[in-house]
Amino acid sequence: MASEGGHGPQTSGEYISHHLQNLQVCKSETGEWVWNHCAGNPMAINVDSMFWSVFLGLVFIVMFRSVAKNTSAGKPGKLQAFVEIVVDFVDGSVKDTFHGKSSLIAPLALTLFVWVFFMNLMDLVPVDWIPLLSAAVGIEYMKVVPTTDVNITFGMSIAVFILIVFYTIKFKGIGGFIGELTLHPIAPPTKGIGLIAAPFIIAFNFILESVALLAKPVSLSLRLFGNMFAGELIFILIALLGVWQLPLHFGWAVFHILIVTLQAFIFMMLTIVYLSLAAESH
Repeated sequence: MASEGGHGPQTSGEYISHHLQNLQVCKSETGEWVWNHCAGNPMAINVDSMFWSVFLGLVFIVMFRSVAKNTSAGKPGKLQAFVEIVVDFVDGSVKDTFHGKSSLIAPLALTLFVWVFFMNLMDLVPVDWIPLLSAAVGIEYMKVVPTTDVNITFGMSIAVFILIVFYTIKFKGIGGFIGELTLHPIAPPTKGIGLIAAPFIIAFNFILESVALLAKPVSLSLRLFGNMFAGELIFILIALLGVWQLPLHFGWAVFHILIVTLQAFIFMMLTIVYLSLAAESH
């Protein structure tokens, strides 16, 4: 069946699969680098996700650096006013949520919020524009929303996980870190015949707390990935409707702006909360 949106002889299933396929490169069994033949290869690199995430990160850096260099107290421009609103909002969120002392948290929160927002915002670009342009120059696949790639969201959440462990050890020491994993939520007996059960309680606590610790980066990454992937898929399905897609695209795009912003905010806030918990003593 040909698609109704003027996408050539592709069937609906082929059209959806094509738009959900990353531009990949990997090493074959012969040791040669190959493109788009990486099914089942865990070492495959999603080139499009890497390109767009780095590109949007550079956009963030250049934009905010330009505003910082050209700051005017007398008559600020619209871009400066927007950046100041974002910075004040993030700074206020950090002050309200993070109860430790660290000069890294506010810049980290700002970077995560704006970077994730920019990556999410790519979902509002019509689904065929950039893929058609890339196909015209010989690039077969092109996914432009990095946060619909679970590798990107996991990469960010793993970085947050490393910071969680670092801040826990920094503020509480190695003993405090181990104690959080073994002495909670059930305090093991310290005297009497109950000492016999102490090793079992410690082992139970360790299993329980380790799962809770590892669940933080997993939930952080999958929440962002799942919401953005679902939004992208709805845009692709709407594109199959042909001329009827226009009002639906507009309506979904307006609603999706809230999702784009909310998911960036949630990712930032959960990061601040997790790092605050790592810095606090209980």
